[in-house]
Amino acid sequence: MFDLNAEWQISLAGCGFTSIYYVGVFSCFLEQAPYIIKGASKISGASSGSLIAAVLTTGMNLEKFCENLLSMAREARKWKLSTLHPCFNLLKCVRVSLERDLPSDAHLRATGKLCVSLTRVSDGRNVLVSEFNSKEELIQVLICSCFYPVYCGLIPPLFNGVHYVDGALSNNMPHWDLKNTITVCPFSGESDVCPRESTLNFHKYHQNNASIMFNTRNLHRVVMSFLPPEPQVRKPQGLVHHTVVITWFSSPYSGHYMV
Repeated sequence: MFDLNAEWQISLAGCGFTSIYYVGVFSCFLEQAPYIIKGASKISGASSGSLIAAVLTTGMNLEKFCENLLSMAREARKWKLSTLHPCFNLLKCVRVSLERDLPSDAHLRATGKLCVSLTRVSDGRNVLVSEFNSKEELIQVLICSCFYPVYCGLIPPLFNGVHYVDGALSNNMPHWDLKNTITVCPFSGESDVCPRESTLNFHKYHQNNASIMFNTRNLHRVVMSFLPPEPQVRKPQGLVHHTVVITWFSSPYSGHYMV
């Protein structure tokens, strides 16, 4: 049972381009229950989850993050191999958007509130970072957490002289075990906030603290995390004026995320 009288945390799993799901989730939170985000003692994340966590803790515009994500998906779709094409540099796009859109004092806002999961290359151990001395240092930590080996390149990035890779490889949901942690994940499973499937699922996969169901929709979501389909944005009839449905149209398992 969630206790509003005690401290609580929010934890976000890594999910690549499927982080569009987080845009819908936290747009809803900010509109209907902003105290859940503002009152959280820590907002933690791994990989792309850490990017959303940084947006929420630094005051960066969530709509702008959504625009950047869709722009990166469109850019990747220009190449025959999508994100795997050697001419497409995903983390360079991420860095440019963070340098442009994060507030100048983002490191001050994030320190103590944001927690980023990293995987140390030398021993594979998980490292959680919550203190940032500059905006550039904050960005570098986020880049390290998002660096998926081979997919993002061959040479892992450095933070304080140490090589790190994707935080999801060692701890995909930081602080999941604390009593008052709200877990959020774009894959259906046992997280507090996640897609709910209509079919029964008897098999689960526990990936570094994140529980994911075995089903065809999750399989599609995993593929979409690495290879984004063509995004389209439309305003459906019958919904309030500021509600938008972002639809990934390139498969029989289209995903709809409310923004």
